Amino acid sequence: MPMQYEYTAIAEAQVPRASNPIFQHLLDTYASETSKVISVWRQFNADDMNFKPAERSSSVLDIMKHQLLSERRFFAEFMGLPGEPEAAALLPREPTPAAFCRRNEELCRPRLDRLAGRDETWWLEVVPFFDVQRQRIWVFWRRVLHTCHHRTQVQTWLRLAGQHVPTIYGPSGDVKWDEADPTYSLEAAKRGG
Repeated sequence: MPMQYEYTAIAEAQVPRASNPIFQHLLDTYASETSKVISVWRQFNADDMNFKPAERSSSVLDIMKHQLLSERRFFAEFMGLPGEPEAAALLPREPTPAAFCRRNEELCRPRLDRLAGRDETWWLEVVPFFDVQRQRIWVFWRRVLHTCHHRTQVQTWLRLAGQHVPTIYGPSGDVKWDEADPTYSLEAAKRGG
């Protein structure tokens, strides 16, 4: 059954081809995860930007800023990907969900092009990551997981703020798919083996 997303910022056909096909999944995943972040951010209203579920939590605006700033740091500092914009140019002028969505997509598309040309030697090179040394491909996957963490964080805040929760990897509490076959039972978990 095909996935049925309400919104896709970067369609599969728009993802550039990796110079080495073994790394295509990196580009596909980065584009897909960026689209998922944007689909969640699109559900917030301008009035929601200061929402946070608890006093010590970050606000929606804080998390959106963090996503753009920290992603640039991962790609520029830790991975050494050339062509990253200056940090001062990262955030949108208007602190609205729509402006953050646009900016996230604007930053992702050229990264995809720059990542597509990287070869195996580049991806497997060991680079500094905070206080340890890791392969670039490891740093990339750490970035994707970091992004997923914050997307899930604000996705939960959508629910707490009473907003619509879009589909991410399948149906949500707000969106049902007739053909969906979620694994909520032992019988479903036993399939395939």
